[in-house]
Amino acid sequence: QVRLVESGGGLVQAGGSLRVSCAASGRTVRRNKMGWFRQAPGQEREFLAAISWSTGATYYGDSVKGRFTISRDNAKNTVYLQMNSLKPEDTAIYYCAASQSTSYWTRDYDSWGQGTQVTVSS
Repeated sequence: QVRLVESGGGLVQAGGSLRVSCAASGRTVRRNKMGWFRQAPGQEREFLAAISWSTGATYYGDSVKGRFTISRDNAKNTVYLQMNSLKPEDTAIYYCAASQSTSYWTRDYDSWGQGTQVTVSS
């Protein structure tokens, strides 16, 4: 079981940038991939990006490709989501997730953080 703690959320103006972080810790080390999701009020949870912990290979959802970048720092056990050209519709709670599986980029996440609020003003 992996413990995930997000940070770095806040209020930003449209067109601005923000980087959210996810620190991973725990007794076990089965976290083969990490992902970022978000959920806005009244909407379903949306996949944003994923990264292989070991290789660094990445995959992005269509809604954020070209604007968001996922990365990880193995030494710090931390994954990041750099968000550029933010829009008001990006306003949501952003969640970090970890998965033991390597079969899918968008599914089979086992551990979730509590989320960090990102608000983009017009």
